[in-house]
Amino acid sequence: MKSGKEWLGKMTELLNNRLTLAQHRDILNKAGMLALLVGCLENDMGDVRAAEATRRMAMELGQESGDAGIIGWAHEMSAWFHLTSGNYRAVINAAETGAGAAPSHSVAVQLYGQQAKAYARMGRAEEVHQALDRGRALLDRLPYPERPENHFVVDPDKWDFYAMDTYRIVGEDQLAERNAHEVIRRGVNSEGVLTSPMRTAEAQLTLAVIAARRGDLEEATALGLQALQSGRQSRPSLLMVSTELEREFDTYGASAGADFREVLADIKRAPKLNIPGENISST
Repeated sequence: MKSGKEWLGKMTELLNNRLTLAQHRDILNKAGMLALLVGCLENDMGDVRAAEATRRMAMELGQESGDAGIIGWAHEMSAWFHLTSGNYRAVINAAETGAGAAPSHSVAVQLYGQQAKAYARMGRAEEVHQALDRGRALLDRLPYPERPENHFVVDPDKWDFYAMDTYRIVGEDQLAERNAHEVIRRGVNSEGVLTSPMRTAEAQLTLAVIAARRGDLEEATALGLQALQSGRQSRPSLLMVSTELEREFDTYGASAGADFREVLADIKRAPKLNIPGENISST
């Protein structure tokens, strides 16, 4: 992350030089995308204040360059920050504003996904399906991305990940379980290397929640521990979904899932997670 911030500083310094209009716009666009990446990583590490400041920088750079995609992703980051802090109405507002700013960009798909997540946590199942339908319809109209590994690209695999979260929340366990297995399967490449560790961890937590609902506490604990002990993690989303599993254990008594609770408590006490600065993966 340090190198990302250094490059961001260098790029903003370049804007003070004598440049052609095309050069100025190009640097604004590149700086805006870099600011989005840095802000995402800051948020993953739990540095909420820095992440919000960097997000605002990205928004300003997007507005100055007139890049609807950057503006849309800056709103998407706001929606995500609000979602992980439990401010669900703000998620819906940020998503609506972002989708309005970039209605034909893939970011609008993810904004509908964030809306669906918020509606699910508010218990509004009908709006969940409406948001998912809007996102799916837009995704189907967009060409398949040339680089789906790009953090700021939404592909069908990422959409299944979003749907998994909402299905789990509204209690559609069969659909959530199906999507979770797909997320895990697609998160490993042909050489057996894990390529989407954060998505995989949330899929494991989803399966753990479903196992707990079925009364299989041993399986739920094992899956939950596997998710918490994965290498690369996003602290906000990890805590959000892990807390859902913790609540499922609560229904069986304070001692249920004791090993999982102990590890989760350690993570909650930690000031931030130790996350490598390279290979920012999509959530």
